[in-house]
Amino acid sequence: MDTLFASGRAADIVLAVLVIEAIVLTVRHARSGAGPPPRVFVPMIGAGVMLVLALRCALTGAPWPLIALLLSGGGAVHAVDLWQRWRR
Repeated sequence: MDTLFASGRAADIVLAVLVIEAIVLTVRHARSGAGPPPRVFVPMIGAGVMLVLALRCALTGAPWPLIALLLSGGGAVHAVDLWQRWRR
């Protein structure tokens, strides 16, 4: 279990789940019109991806500026998500 986290593989699994979620939501919306359109959920998933990438970098000993960049990017994408929600 230690190597699962120390190697960053746990973060890779979470990233894979996020990508699958985005694909499923996109296909479902394209086929049936059900569920939110991609413009609604992409910022939410994008912020999550940035946070998980920052986690992966932290677990694997990446330089702190990269971690800070990913966290800042996640915050910016989250702000876009909030802005879109407040406009509705």
